[in-house]
Amino acid sequence: MSLRHSLPILLLQLYILSGEPAAAKVPALIVFGDSTVDTGNNNYISTVIKSDFAPYGRDLQLGSGGGGDQPTGRFSNGRLAIDFISEAFGLPLLVPPYLDPNAKMSSLVTGACFASAGAGYDNATSDLFSVLPLSKELDYFKEYAAKLRSFQGDDKAEETLSEALFIVSMGSNDFLENYYAVPRGHAAQYAAASDYAAYLLGVAESFVRALHALGARKVDLNGLPPMGCLPMERRAVDGACTEEYNAVAQGFNAGLRALVERLDGELDGGARVVYGDVYGPVADVLADPAAYGFEDVRAGCCGTTGRFEMGYMCNQASPLTCADAGKYAFWDAIHPTEHLHRVIAERKMNTTLYVFL
Repeated sequence: MSLRHSLPILLLQLYILSGEPAAAKVPALIVFGDSTVDTGNNNYISTVIKSDFAPYGRDLQLGSGGGGDQPTGRFSNGRLAIDFISEAFGLPLLVPPYLDPNAKMSSLVTGACFASAGAGYDNATSDLFSVLPLSKELDYFKEYAAKLRSFQGDDKAEETLSEALFIVSMGSNDFLENYYAVPRGHAAQYAAASDYAAYLLGVAESFVRALHALGARKVDLNGLPPMGCLPMERRAVDGACTEEYNAVAQGFNAGLRALVERLDGELDGGARVVYGDVYGPVADVLADPAAYGFEDVRAGCCGTTGRFEMGYMCNQASPLTCADAGKYAFWDAIHPTEHLHRVIAERKMNTTLYVFL
């Protein structure tokens, strides 16, 4: 494994000349999206899309920071990219789920996750699994903002929200679980995936504008991964990626880049909107696994084959769950391992999010 890829996420940009972590120009991380960024909200709603059981979280070790070898509701063996990003900005090592009844404003003031595993831009996608639709994630954020004002006072709360980094990451479920599976809602109205993508981009634009109206000024709008290369989407015969899905992801990402550029120029009040590239770092890992310390990028660590198990099918009864998840790019049939999440976070910090340091 090359030295460059063995370095921890706290790289050059994250240290000032004194060697200390960067000053807190970002006082909080506010997160919306699906299972790639859900830190446990689905634990507290009635849905089958959960991961609050072993072996999820089996490698979550935070030392003196708390936590360790326990399921938290994250769809991974450990931390997510947003957790590493939080750490990189000098914030807590774990971003708390907003719906956790034990979460106090004293902890939520530096970060809150509103994401829900199984969610999508299309409300019909969220309805498939009875998870939080994007509109409900926004409603919870409004509730959070009101609590923040009570906790910090109006002026300080406005400052916190204007300096906070808002991360939005979703879209894969809209295509894989809705459009290409059993089309529902808007997905059923479009014969071409590109037309459905245009609809989703419209929802994304409306959502970012709504966040801006509520005080957000720093937004990281994330693209799709090479979703045709997820273990579940690889061809059963030879394990090859489903290139049609990858092409759709690339087309959506191109549209998202254009949207980000337009929003970045149009939103006032010193707003900055950036594009979060997920496709690039994942594709690089798939192309040259050894350079990033991976041995298997085709199957998930958890399960009998690692090709179809996730959620309740990835459990303690899975006899062939791998011994070392760090060698795998994927934890289950869809979700990255902590190792891949770290790679994604490192790349984003070094190519995009450093502008907020």
